[in-house]
Amino acid sequence: MSSAHSFDVLVIGAGPAGIAAAVRAAERGVRVGIVDDNSTLGGQIWRGGSDQQDESASKWRERLRDAAVFTLPGKRVFDQPVAGVLLAESDHELCELRYKNLVVATGARERFLPFPGWTLPNVLGAGGLQAMVKQGLPIRGKRVVVAGTGPLLLAVAAYLRKHGAQVPVLCEQAPWSRLAGFATALVSEPTKISQALRLTGELAGVSFAANSWPLAAHGQNQLETVTISRSGKSQDIPCDYLACGFHLVPNIELPLLLGCRIHEGFVHVDDLQQTSISNIFCAGEPTAIGGVDLALAEGQIAGLAASGHAASAQLFRQRERARRFARVLDRTFRLRDELKHLPSPETFVCRCEDVPFSRLRNHASWRAAKLHTRCGMGPCQGRICGPASEFLFNWRPDSVRPPIFPVRVENLAALDDSQRLAIPFATGDAYARPNMK
Repeated sequence: MSSAHSFDVLVIGAGPAGIAAAVRAAERGVRVGIVDDNSTLGGQIWRGGSDQQDESASKWRERLRDAAVFTLPGKRVFDQPVAGVLLAESDHELCELRYKNLVVATGARERFLPFPGWTLPNVLGAGGLQAMVKQGLPIRGKRVVVAGTGPLLLAVAAYLRKHGAQVPVLCEQAPWSRLAGFATALVSEPTKISQALRLTGELAGVSFAANSWPLAAHGQNQLETVTISRSGKSQDIPCDYLACGFHLVPNIELPLLLGCRIHEGFVHVDDLQQTSISNIFCAGEPTAIGGVDLALAEGQIAGLAASGHAASAQLFRQRERARRFARVLDRTFRLRDELKHLPSPETFVCRCEDVPFSRLRNHASWRAAKLHTRCGMGPCQGRICGPASEFLFNWRPDSVRPPIFPVRVENLAALDDSQRLAIPFATGDAYARPNMK
């Protein structure tokens, strides 16, 4: 089963940036579509009930409903066979999406760093565990250690505690000196001060350990204990879950596939959020990790530009203010070098292909490691081990080849010959695996 749609402006990603872009473009009278791989729009931050008290989220949801935006949830874009045409699939169909202008707002994902025991059951991403609880995972009475870096840790810990979890400690790898500078920067951000105070109140009684990180996870069949480094001293903490994430990395696979210029790991854009390709715009975390305010400002500017309209001077001021805060985030939560020494020689770095640290450290590049070890060639296509390897070895991916996600063979078979020939793949039992080099 297949379908086809054409849009003046097509938006990929339905988090805050994507929703803002779609709304502003549609309000200018053009035909707009928005695609997201999740069945519920809103992205991780606005999905699953986290926005119940968020007036901004409610406002944008209402505007999206009123703006006559054509929504395509539960569809994952995996290729662009020719300029102006994207291919996406869902559980039930293959979808061809034609566009005049494109806004990429694919968001970000958690960064994971390998350490002994990180592959044990119940060692999860902080945001991942939060999402599982939103979907019904029982957490009441469970002991959850939250560790890593970034503001997400506070939000996750507060959410889990609100739902009955016990949080014995929250480990933040950044030192107190950097956190003090971050607190000072919040003085000019009253909204963020209010959020920080609310989270602090919700986490009253939880031990906050700066200058701390996980050293190892232990257990027979699942997690039982985690060893943390706390200001230079080791401490063992019994727990049921370890919620661990080392800030965020941008989802830039699609922009890379489309040929957009990447600078220092992010999509390069001009003042109108236009990429190096004239009819492709980008907004949100793929351009900088900066939070909701930056995503909304960039999304609006991108949506207006993609529909042929100029943004107001106020929007540009909002964006610049949010960018200044993004730079503070980057300085505060930059990963420390000590974390590069966490893996033991036997620690798997690539969990899909079971590639240990010892097999990777003698290679000079991402490409060489892939050719010799298959690191990054499993189902996640380097989304986990790629950012980890970049931090550990300073490797950068050379290129991205389609399909950028595993694709059902039946959907590849449904493509016409010209489209099918544009996608190199090797078949598996159920999926054609991407071949990204």
